[in-house]
Amino acid sequence: MTNPFLDSIINQLVSLTGLPADELRSIVQGPPDVKKGDYAFPCFVLAKKERKNPAELASELAGEFQPDAYIERAEPAGPYLNFFVHRKACIEHVLGCIHEQGEDFGNLNAGEGNTIVIDYSSPNIAKPLGVHHLCSTMIGNSLYRIFKALGYRVVGVNHLGDWGTQFGVLLGAYKRWGDSLSEKTVNGLVELYVRYSDEMKEDEALGEEAREWFRKLENGDETARALWEEFREISLDEFKRIYERLGVQFDSFAGESFYNERIDATVERIQEAGLATISQDALVVDLEDYDMPPCILRKSDDASLYATRDLAGIQYRKETYDFEKVLYVVGADQRLHFRQLFKVMELLGDEVAAKCFHVDFGLVLFHDPEVGGWAKGSTRKGNLELLEDVLDRAAELALQIIEENEKKMDFVDSKEEIAEAVAIAAVCFGILCKSRQKDVKFDWDEILSFRGKTGPYLQYAHARQASILRKYGKKVTGEVDLGRLDDPEEFELAMWLSVFPRAVEKAAAEFEPSCIANYLLDLAAVYSRYSQDSVRHKILSDDEELTAARVLLVSCVRTVLQKGLYLLGIIAPEQM
Repeated sequence: MTNPFLDSIINQLVSLTGLPADELRSIVQGPPDVKKGDYAFPCFVLAKKERKNPAELASELAGEFQPDAYIERAEPAGPYLNFFVHRKACIEHVLGCIHEQGEDFGNLNAGEGNTIVIDYSSPNIAKPLGVHHLCSTMIGNSLYRIFKALGYRVVGVNHLGDWGTQFGVLLGAYKRWGDSLSEKTVNGLVELYVRYSDEMKEDEALGEEAREWFRKLENGDETARALWEEFREISLDEFKRIYERLGVQFDSFAGESFYNERIDATVERIQEAGLATISQDALVVDLEDYDMPPCILRKSDDASLYATRDLAGIQYRKETYDFEKVLYVVGADQRLHFRQLFKVMELLGDEVAAKCFHVDFGLVLFHDPEVGGWAKGSTRKGNLELLEDVLDRAAELALQIIEENEKKMDFVDSKEEIAEAVAIAAVCFGILCKSRQKDVKFDWDEILSFRGKTGPYLQYAHARQASILRKYGKKVTGEVDLGRLDDPEEFELAMWLSVFPRAVEKAAAEFEPSCIANYLLDLAAVYSRYSQDSVRHKILSDDEELTAARVLLVSCVRTVLQKGLYLLGIIAPEQM
């Protein structure tokens, strides 16, 4: 949606301040006090440039600002220049756009012709998906949808951890004890891995045996390769089943093994550039001048590392997708790895280095009785919270709540289906509503709360609005007298709706889905205050003109809630 009100402000400020339009667009915001205006320009940046007091500048600019068809007036408020829009024009424009565009509202063509590759989820094969995979999976899935909405061609890549020395451990374990498995499942493979890891602590020979198995795998040994492929298929089948449950899809499952054939060429390129040196019998890129340890390309036994495979991956993705950006949605504990990776590309003189971004996030922590506090789960310790178990428990709780409140709720076709949608919303929104760089303490009371600032709260708000539209029973039309929406709270709702496209843009610019999550919470809160005053704001009444106008307003709020939840990867039920 174009915003002629904001455009009008920006155009005049360009003339009055000399600041570029793009900079002004990022600065102009909602005022600190909504009673004092609809938009605000903080004068601090200009004051620094002009070496003037920001409050004096605000007063000067207010005197020069000219009202027009969109902006009624401008007033200074300390260091801020606040703008008041023409309310009727604003309501008509915002509701008209949303009604006309429907689910396309918030879409832009900013990325048209450009490609973004997003690397997310990336579990290790032969290990189950744990709760700690939720952050990468759901942040990446949301960014995928957000950039699609902005017009980009988006390629979602699940860079599977399907190569490395850990598979030497698994192969050694399977050859020793595989016959003990009643059936080949991911959980069975984990049991073997944990058993071998424990015994390896007491028997050094097991460590060498594991390394030998990985060397066989790298060299194409038929037995090792056949078992590895079987482990990979078992894992992929389970992953895809859970991804389908979460509503997450990928365009590629090219994992670390995919780049094996490209490793030699990658290493040769680095050597030809004079960047590779030998250190302690390993081939490395020395990064001491950049306050980083060396980036290891090959170990002393000539085995490759995942840094080498990631370097090969960047080159492949550049050649295959010709991307504008590539985003690595990987935890903050891998920050050094990506700093090294991008620095090596930069030292190679490759312009692609500036197009690579590490979208990091905090840890998912669990209460660990052994340490008496919060800690990461560990496959080796066998204390990971499995993602499927968490979703199952959430669905059970959601169904219990639905059944306890069934008489108060709208008619539901399938309680189990709604419970599943609510469970996914509860768990995923618990991740996405926080700034991604903050750690998430996985507390059941908080994550699975169905009250307050949660995904189920937003789903319920959407279902209530859908219920009103069903009770209205007529086609919602844009041909209504919006002049009847003259209540301040109705204008406030329209203003909040107008902000949605900017929330989407901000989420993309900062790689931060929480921008949308928190916008939706604010919008739902404003709507809740409006709808709770059932005397002043009765939606369905005998006044047909007023009813039609308010139904359009409700319909627009429902549309934006639904679209916002979609961008977060959350279903918006019609009934609940």
